[in-house]
Amino acid sequence: MGCCGVVLAAGAGTRFGGPKARARDADGTPWLARTVQTLREAGCDPVLVTLGAAPDAAGLLPAGVVVVPVPGWEEGLSASLRAALSAAAGTDADAAVVVPVDMPALPASAVQRLVARTAPDALARATYGGEPGHPALIGRAHWAAVAASVAGDRGAAPYLAAHAAAPVPCDDLWSGADVDRR
Repeated sequence: MGCCGVVLAAGAGTRFGGPKARARDADGTPWLARTVQTLREAGCDPVLVTLGAAPDAAGLLPAGVVVVPVPGWEEGLSASLRAALSAAAGTDADAAVVVPVDMPALPASAVQRLVARTAPDALARATYGGEPGHPALIGRAHWAAVAASVAGDRGAAPYLAAHAAAPVPCDDLWSGADVDRR
């Protein structure tokens, strides 16, 4: 029951200049630790983190996080999402909130808006100025279909659009911006 949190952090971060799993705020706080804390504050339990290009980043994670290795991370975002959803299937969560690691400013309040929609058949996506963004909530009933639908460096966006994921406005909380460059 409840909602698990998923942090996608397996990529090489080529535009960023290195794996974002190793990125830190100006004060030295790892983005991984910050994102895990945000998901936990929003009520996500357990929190799963995908790692691939930087397996050593597991040392930046707080206790109790489930590390999900992504051996085929080179394939792109799809490999990370498939691995995460497969790992989530081993939990008793009804849904997963999925967020990429490159959103260190994500507030727990935005995640809470999605967690409030937790149900096995739920699909919801944060919006900013009416445009879809992250995080996304994927109910357990959709996990296998989402995993089957993703390929290469494309995530769940096409599936969420095709299945009319509920928009959850979050632009009053923050910008929704990710960090692609240092």
